[in-house]
Amino acid sequence: MQKRFTQKYLNNRGVANLCAFVFLCVAMMMGISIGTVSVLPLDIFNIIGAEILRLPISNDVNPMHSNIVMNIRLPRVVLAGFVGASLAIAGAAFQGLLRNPLADPYTLGVSSGASVGAVLTIFLGLSIPFVGTFTLPLFSITTAFLTIIVVLFFARQIDRGMRVETIILTGIIFSSFLGAFISLMIALTGDELRQIIGWLLGSVSMRGWDYVQIILPFFIIGSAMLIANSKELNAMSFGEERARHIGVNVQKRKMMVLIAGSILTGAAVAVSGTIGFVGLVIPHLTRLLWGPDHRHLLPLSMMTGAGFLILADLFARTVISPTELPIGVITALIGAPVFAIILIKRRAEGRG
Repeated sequence: MQKRFTQKYLNNRGVANLCAFVFLCVAMMMGISIGTVSVLPLDIFNIIGAEILRLPISNDVNPMHSNIVMNIRLPRVVLAGFVGASLAIAGAAFQGLLRNPLADPYTLGVSSGASVGAVLTIFLGLSIPFVGTFTLPLFSITTAFLTIIVVLFFARQIDRGMRVETIILTGIIFSSFLGAFISLMIALTGDELRQIIGWLLGSVSMRGWDYVQIILPFFIIGSAMLIANSKELNAMSFGEERARHIGVNVQKRKMMVLIAGSILTGAAVAVSGTIGFVGLVIPHLTRLLWGPDHRHLLPLSMMTGAGFLILADLFARTVISPTELPIGVITALIGAPVFAIILIKRRAEGRG
């Protein structure tokens, strides 16, 4: 009876969304409040409320705290949230599409492809007329999409059955190849070296509101496309043949999911660099807790991924303060063991 009650509780969509939302709100508050200079939650509400309503800040609030919140921590937390949400929902969609919990933008090589676009843009100083600051994410998105297309093409040449293990192995191979290409550009670069290295390690430090404005439209477009295809993802998670039998245009929907995942991954990499394993760990844990229905899994993964990356960034900037660790290092330290555990578990289930 206790088990039945627990399962019913976990399957309650309202409870799931409430838990994810509370987790995100707590993570945001911690990210804004904690640092070298601590800011009280009440002061944070006063500062943000005054900014939104265009009112003077209360005399009880330290003006320095207002500057820290509005110009340093809040944009950093919001950016980390958007990046985490983008990678998590893209990972959830890739896992549903390929029917494997090991699939994510990082293991499929999409993040590396997006990194090549970003680094190439920085290296060559590219700028598209009338696009300006959106040149970087556009190149990242394009190279991310081309990478996943090439990975799937080569995986099909190797294995006509397109087993997911083959796709992931192909993704890792291409990720290594693209990593070598990036290393070549680093070896040839001059003044841009520091910027490129910072991009590769992954960080949301000192980005500001401009970067939030860059990722926002791509996040809205990509996540809306995936959520609009959530029913089709449910159908395709049982196999493409079964999806066709119930009337799903598999090729069209698959392409839309791949494009949307590439948009989200490319934009995230463009503003924060390569941050691995968020798209692997968060959707997998969310699926274990709340079930595989993509109509709920996608928004839950978004909120949980956003909160997770905000906390990871908080840990990265405070654990050895005043020195900051790259956020990609933190997510890799958490994600790599989880990846290994999932892989071992799948191997054991396969033998069983």
